Amino acid sequence: MAGNRVTVGNVEITSLSDGILEFDLCNFFPNHKSDDEWQGYRQHLVDGHKVRFNLASYLIRSDGRTILVDTGMGARPADAPDTPWGELMNDFQSHGVRADEIDMVVMTHLHRDHVGWNLAPPAREGGQYAPTFPNARYWFSTKDWEACHDPDVMPSRFPNAPTTVWPLQDLGLIEFMDGEHVLTSELTAFPTPGHTPGHMSIMVSSQGERAIILGDAIHNQAQVNEPDWESRADMDPEQTRITRRKLMDQLETENILGIIGHFPYPGFGKVVRADGRRFWQALSF
Repeated sequence: MAGNRVTVGNVEITSLSDGILEFDLCNFFPNHKSDDEWQGYRQHLVDGHKVRFNLASYLIRSDGRTILVDTGMGARPADAPDTPWGELMNDFQSHGVRADEIDMVVMTHLHRDHVGWNLAPPAREGGQYAPTFPNARYWFSTKDWEACHDPDVMPSRFPNAPTTVWPLQDLGLIEFMDGEHVLTSELTAFPTPGHTPGHMSIMVSSQGERAIILGDAIHNQAQVNEPDWESRADMDPEQTRITRRKLMDQLETENILGIIGHFPYPGFGKVVRADGRRFWQALSF
């Protein structure tokens, strides 16, 4: 087991990263920003009052398929060369992975930091869009597809959908998931709504072992023990709380490996309990 790779039965999962994002605590958790609330969780902050998020993608090999879950923020803007994201293709190269090996791209949801590399930069060459992963079909939920076309929410919640998601339809590359959907005999996407209307997580089950890729059902390790803490990114905070409680219960009581893209790289760990509190125990490599 390498430092960024786990196996779940016959399934191999490699953690890749597009970089990081940082937000001020008051910005990202506006209702949960007091020092008193964060006592005991300050180790999950950076620079005293910021939350930092890894921008993970997961490369999965299952049933002879090569699958990429989520595609990061995308290429750095030409006018912002120092931005701390835009690294996914470099990470592909450093791990000896080619874009043309991917035959399935599965998106947990359609927020901007999960769809950025769907199309190759620049997005338009000769007036036509081209997929970054030329041999792949792109899988995501029908509900998020509908939401990212809603003019009342698209500008604030799905601002890059017109350039990173919508063109996939014209290219004939979309496979819609409507509810629970079997991707391979070892991978099943299932609805975990709230963060977005059609947010999906992925159950990995092989040879009696299990893991769940949670997407953005949770953002910070403090929420393992505080599942009711909502973030400004959750489109339906109350539904997200319900979903997050259920997932934390499942990870703990069933001893399932959690794979969480915004937790510190590589994002593999378990939900465990001590002294009446839950906490995130990252895997040791």
